[in-house]
Amino acid sequence: MSRIGKKPVDLPDGVTASLSGQTIEVKGPKGSKSFTATDDVTITIADGQIAVTPRGKSKRARQQWGMTRTVIANMVHGARDVFRKELEIRGVGYRAAIQGNVLKLNLGYSHDVDFAIPEGVSVTAPKQTELVVEGTDKQLVGQVAANIRDWRRPEPYKGKGIRYKGEYIFQKEGKKK
Repeated sequence: MSRIGKKPVDLPDGVTASLSGQTIEVKGPKGSKSFTATDDVTITIADGQIAVTPRGKSKRARQQWGMTRTVIANMVHGARDVFRKELEIRGVGYRAAIQGNVLKLNLGYSHDVDFAIPEGVSVTAPKQTELVVEGTDKQLVGQVAANIRDWRRPEPYKGKGIRYKGEYIFQKEGKKK
């Protein structure tokens, strides 16, 4: 039994959901999203709650049960609020700036890195060494933050690079004489 799948998703005020076949559409003040579930699960909307139940006892049905419920819960949250990832840039001379729809990163390479900000996500730089990625789609926000972080991952000796805010980097000891 899926512990996550058993919980119904509550619809907060201002958020509505409609179901047509296996496609569910969630509308709210921040926008609307739709998701088409597989035939392994059944989705029902009743009393301001969305419930997901598996069809059968197969392993795939149980996998899709929890995953579908989580995707729907993220859509409901994204229709009401935004998802947010914060990044820190550490290193001498490492900095970021926003120019139009392009994030310019100076990360110690011989050239600046130009990262095109995709549609549906906003990236802001409150300081030269901080980045904030926001959007209504949790998967897209996490993917954009991971793509930015991949340009210069934190290294274990000095900790230089792009890291998530609050991320712990295990520091290794350097060479000994």
